[in-house]
Amino acid sequence: MRIPFLSLFMTSPFDGLQEHAEKVKECTWAFQQAMECHATDKCKSFEEYRLEVVKLENEADAIKRRIRGHIPKGAMMSVDKFQLFMYLKEQDSVLDSVESALDWLGHRTEPGMPDEVKKNFFLLVDAVIEPIEELSKMVTEAKKYFKNFSDKQRRVVKDIIVNLRKKENEADKVEDMLIRKIFALDTDSGSC
Repeated sequence: MRIPFLSLFMTSPFDGLQEHAEKVKECTWAFQQAMECHATDKCKSFEEYRLEVVKLENEADAIKRRIRGHIPKGAMMSVDKFQLFMYLKEQDSVLDSVESALDWLGHRTEPGMPDEVKKNFFLLVDAVIEPIEELSKMVTEAKKYFKNFSDKQRRVVKDIIVNLRKKENEADKVEDMLIRKIFALDTDSGSC
């Protein structure tokens, strides 16, 4: 099997994944600010935060395209290229969801929300953001693993993934609780 000589000097795609994960983290900060702003009827900066999320999502898309475009065909990598791209797609879908949620909220003419759901709403925002902050750490530890393939480092990465899944499950439960509360509100009183 021939291996292109230049592929031996290719930069690690994990550097790009790390940069993308940091952009996701930055975007979620703006998302959290926008959500807190929208939940109160006193904040007038929602649109600024929403536009910041759009800007950061576009920057992350540029990083994603750079990662995809700079891995030469036949390059030797410590991880399957398809699996790398699948991970990148999942990480990028976080940004798409954040942007979509803010776009939907932006259609509400009046900010604010019923007091009955505010607490659960903030719990959901926190539950969603918490695992996102772990993405960067996971990429860093995975990069270390793919340098030395140590069993100890593999366990570190695996533990982070297990923790992420657990946090995602907890966020799903908070989301379900919030949805139930919203649909239980008396719609005749104009609460929703």
